[in-house]
Amino acid sequence: MFGRRHDATLSRDVPHYRRIMPYLMRTRTESAVYFEQQVDVTRTEAFLRDFAEENPDLHATFFHLVLWSAVQVLHERPRLNRFTAGGKLWERKQIEIGYSAKKRFDDASPIVVLKRCFDPGQSFVEMVRDLNADVKVGKSDEKSHVDKELSLLLRMPGFMLKAMVGLERKLDDWGLLPGFFTDPDPMFVSVFIANLGSLKMDSAYHHLYEYGNCPVFCVIGQVKEQPVAENGEVVVKRIVSLKWSYDERIEDGLYAQRALERLREIVEDPVSHPAVGGSSGTLRPPPKLTLKSST
Repeated sequence: MFGRRHDATLSRDVPHYRRIMPYLMRTRTESAVYFEQQVDVTRTEAFLRDFAEENPDLHATFFHLVLWSAVQVLHERPRLNRFTAGGKLWERKQIEIGYSAKKRFDDASPIVVLKRCFDPGQSFVEMVRDLNADVKVGKSDEKSHVDKELSLLLRMPGFMLKAMVGLERKLDDWGLLPGFFTDPDPMFVSVFIANLGSLKMDSAYHHLYEYGNCPVFCVIGQVKEQPVAENGEVVVKRIVSLKWSYDERIEDGLYAQRALERLREIVEDPVSHPAVGGSSGTLRPPPKLTLKSST
């Protein structure tokens, strides 16, 4: 309480100009900075084809590789695994990522939202195996714990629901929200990744939610053939756009830019990373999946 949280520790050795930011820029909306990355997927697609041949029982996509790379980058550059709450900067204790998928490819189909705690030491093949299982369960017709809770809350009159959400925000500022409330919530994560490319859509800059504490949002677009200048010549390459929305209060732009460049290196040349290009090794128990929810 007031300096302690179950999900994070107070950031130390933070420069004064960054400590004052949450008071000058009080919301994620006014603190948002936007990046776009153009990722060459030539070697990426070759790697995924080889992966499919070597692991016919697993389904790995560009999305899986971006997600796995994000876990590695958050581990290597931990100052991005922060968030602001109650006017303070906090270091998250775990790497947690939220992501979404359509249950079925039709207009009326709901979106399933998943949240998982990731182990940065987990190999790529292990992660794909776990995510395949998560999505299979998430796309089932079984209602999640969160769905059941929301069904009850939405029976309340609007003024009561508004008051409850306001109380939740105050309790979060004070560090009083219990783990059973935040652990399954996909807005209490290190980063949220939306894969619009799987729906044959272009990427878009997504807003940051004021609810929760997620400071980074990534949207993946579809693969496109684009002209690119290379060695003084124009060549056509297969490119994917990644659009990032980022709360600049957590860390400066240079640190964030170098993190994104590191992510691009892994995604564009997966076999260069031993945990991706190497063998799967011995499978460990999967990290915790903390939400299966459809909205």
